[in-house]
Amino acid sequence: MTIKVLVADDHGAIRAGLMMILGNAEGIEVVGEAADGATAVRQAKALKPDVVLMDVRMPGVDGIAATRELTAEGLCEVLVLTTFDLDEYVHAALRAGAAGFLLKSVEAARLIEAVKLVAAGEGVLAPQVTRKLIAAFAEGTREPSHAPAGLSDLTEREREVLACLGGGLSNAQIGTRLHIGETTVKTHVSRVLTKLDLRSRVQAAILAQENGVTLES
Repeated sequence: MTIKVLVADDHGAIRAGLMMILGNAEGIEVVGEAADGATAVRQAKALKPDVVLMDVRMPGVDGIAATRELTAEGLCEVLVLTTFDLDEYVHAALRAGAAGFLLKSVEAARLIEAVKLVAAGEGVLAPQVTRKLIAAFAEGTREPSHAPAGLSDLTEREREVLACLGGGLSNAQIGTRLHIGETTVKTHVSRVLTKLDLRSRVQAAILAQENGVTLES
């Protein structure tokens, strides 16, 4: 199955480079491009891509607002790509529902892999971003959120899956850890997101960390 991708970036040269990398990748088709968030949203609604590769800083409607609109309507997955790894952008993008966050310094092979992972329902974070998030939680610099009502509605298995998401495990790793198949894992992840009213597994990971839902040793 071919993964359809829309590339949104306000720099023409960068946009062209990204389109060339992804366009030459097996199993990926670039179906459109956009130079600002408003255009990205319109194009996504018209072209129905599987993944939108979204820049953060763009004129008019920025990437964060565009991501929030796309994910709220469930139109596609959003993979944020930017030159900035500041906490404010990371948290804003992930809370807007982005399925992943990469820096523009990412290598071509990793970018292609990330697009495929996001299209498959996985979450992707650049190593630099992951370290920042872990450090922030470890140091207690993030304000803890109020536990959502749905947290108490999770079954024991769903809570285990949420803990695995908080630990950054992929579907395959969750399956191995809990001794269940990947299809079953996907079902549980979907139920967890629905019960907690979340837009992405990365948001679930943040919620798990903020509320102390951890894997038992």
